[in-house]
Amino acid sequence: MADILLPELGEGITSVEISEVLVKKGDTVKVDDPIIVVETEKASMEIPTTESGTVENVQVEKGSTISPGDVIISITGYEDQAEAVDETSPHIAESAEPRDIVKTEPTTPYITAATPDVKPPLPATSEIGKPVLASPSVRRFARELGCDLKLVTGSGPKGRITQEDVQEYIKGRLAGGAPGGSALPIIAPGQDLDFSKWGEVDIQPLNKIKKITGKRLQQAWQAIPHVTQFDKADITKLDKLRLHLKKVNKDESVKVSFLPFFIKAVSILLKEMPQFNSSLDGSNENIVLKKYINIGVAVDTPNGLVVPVIKDANEKSIKELARELTTLSSKARDKKLLPADMEGGCFTISSLGGIGGTYFTPIVNPPEVAILGISRSTSEPVFMEGKLRKRLILPFALSYDHRLIDGAAAARFTSNFGQLLSNFEEIT
Repeated sequence: MADILLPELGEGITSVEISEVLVKKGDTVKVDDPIIVVETEKASMEIPTTESGTVENVQVEKGSTISPGDVIISITGYEDQAEAVDETSPHIAESAEPRDIVKTEPTTPYITAATPDVKPPLPATSEIGKPVLASPSVRRFARELGCDLKLVTGSGPKGRITQEDVQEYIKGRLAGGAPGGSALPIIAPGQDLDFSKWGEVDIQPLNKIKKITGKRLQQAWQAIPHVTQFDKADITKLDKLRLHLKKVNKDESVKVSFLPFFIKAVSILLKEMPQFNSSLDGSNENIVLKKYINIGVAVDTPNGLVVPVIKDANEKSIKELARELTTLSSKARDKKLLPADMEGGCFTISSLGGIGGTYFTPIVNPPEVAILGISRSTSEPVFMEGKLRKRLILPFALSYDHRLIDGAAAARFTSNFGQLLSNFEEIT
């Protein structure tokens, strides 16, 4: 019999919540078949089995919490069959070594992230980008008290949270506040109403990914002074170019959409306008200018938005961008993104053009300083050369961090983006 254990999932992850159990007693599994889905502050992960066989015992259940090294399932398989042969075939047993219970080595789990960068959600009282630092015993102590460590200010070395910090935080909450004046989670008026007074309701718990995404977006909205610049682009000629490439494309792994062109245009602008490819450091006193151009693209999945990152986008052709975008989008929807697929983003593009809408205001994803929101293109009459002509017009919006980017720079960015799209054949 083999015990399949929960592998190490990353630095600082001491426990995870099980959102789905994918097997039951008596099921047959093969190596790399997913057996459970877990949710952490970083991602939703499918945990695969590392042995083939028949499930003998399922040691976990949906909603429970487990830690790395805990047994998920026990299976019987080829090892047990070999032991049975040993008992009936003495001459084989002489050459066979005895087998102990197998504790399998973990394989890399498939991961789906909740945010463009694969990082823990930001502590409400810490500097942007820094993780929660606490020992396993302190984390266990906080769990027993129902305390969210992300809201606790650490007094130890490098901001490490101690047991005394947790106690002081709890005392502050009980007294009606929080130590150090840290911001508490905002609850909108009316959330505590009993909605069942007016009719039947169905209460469904948020999965952990949506909880973490919600907190991160709220933190971004509160911490960053957002401004959004709206603009339009004439993509009539670009659409003809796209349709031509689609017609001549013979590679089934390449989906010819507008997105690769948007990525290419943004990569050009990030090189020309480096303040859009930057971040504030932890002190809020220095700007970090990045020499690489990695662009994240928001992908809609059943678990929520995921943002895989295309590395070195400025060095890739339209065809290469299209192929990588198709691959990453498929991996995202199949829950097979790896951490490396979601790290290092410099700028994000969120496109709702395939769904609809005219404009929307995307929220900047820190530590990035800008995000581009693409809406659905429509045919509009445009007065050109003394005549009304039918043109394909794309509405889009740029949200940016006003601490680093001023309105004039944002207006130049959107204007140049529109010009690139309108005359794309000149740069391909």
